[in-house]
Amino acid sequence: MDRLPNKMESKKKALLLGLGLDDQDGEKRVTVGKNFLLAGGSKPTHEMMQEKAIKFNEQLDKRKKRLEEISPEEFHDIAEHIDLGEK
Repeated sequence: MDRLPNKMESKKKALLLGLGLDDQDGEKRVTVGKNFLLAGGSKPTHEMMQEKAIKFNEQLDKRKKRLEEISPEEFHDIAEHIDLGEK
């Protein structure tokens, strides 16, 4: 029996999701951009998440790839290159 292609497989999507948990001023911060959605955080934290998301997209552009196309190893390579885990 032949397997029909799954619509979900043919429309693979990926998104960087950033959640800031250090908000003390009650502001609602949300930024949506190419490949990312960022929510919450103090002003400095939210700005840092924006910077990292933009740098991540710049690295994708340099590789001429979309987020959906990179392997987990490439993801980790980019994350390390832009110090994604650093504050």
